[in-house]
Amino acid sequence: MASEAVSVPAGVVTLAGDLALPREARGVVAFAHGSGSSRHSPRNRAVAETLRDAGLGTLLLDLLTADEERVDMDTAEIRFDIPLLGRRVTAAVDWLHDRPDTGKLPVGLFGASTGAAAALVAAAERTEQVRAVVSRGGRPDLAGAALAGVRAPVLLVVGGHDHEVLRLNEEATRQLTAPCTLHVIPGATHLFEEPGTLEQAADAARDWFLRMTPQNVRPGA
Repeated sequence: MASEAVSVPAGVVTLAGDLALPREARGVVAFAHGSGSSRHSPRNRAVAETLRDAGLGTLLLDLLTADEERVDMDTAEIRFDIPLLGRRVTAAVDWLHDRPDTGKLPVGLFGASTGAAAALVAAAERTEQVRAVVSRGGRPDLAGAALAGVRAPVLLVVGGHDHEVLRLNEEATRQLTAPCTLHVIPGATHLFEEPGTLEQAADAARDWFLRMTPQNVRPGA
């Protein structure tokens, strides 16, 4: 399946992305990468491949411009600006909604590390469009008050050996009012580098997002 290089307008900047849509896509998932990463993250790309194999489209997006990335390499400030990153994920949701090939598809958001907080902020801003959210080794706590505004079902995937992040995710489950599941992968650390752990995370994300697709919507829901 070919990937299309796209440009996503987000306020005063334009973000680079890669959009891939299977034939007769069942939905589309936008990725919000973690701190210090980009759309080229091998872990996110591995998850995206699992989703596409299941008939889901993927949008891998750089949340920072090239100039911002250079500044952030020195200061590490922009990567933690969750309101800014949240607005950019929201812009990606709007962009998908406005495209003729994705506008009618259910939208999911996948966030890693700080990108999970940005995804949850966007989900709270676009409750009608965003149908599911998955966080992998994420920091949902950084979404703050936005957690209470999320309406889409949320899956929090955390490594069993990622102790501090696991604690923060447990706290976030108490602030989320949307349906929420905490999925702990035994033996995994923060980056899911242990054999088989990233595959488990990807499979859990795939199953979660498939629940948002038309084939899995209950009558009257």
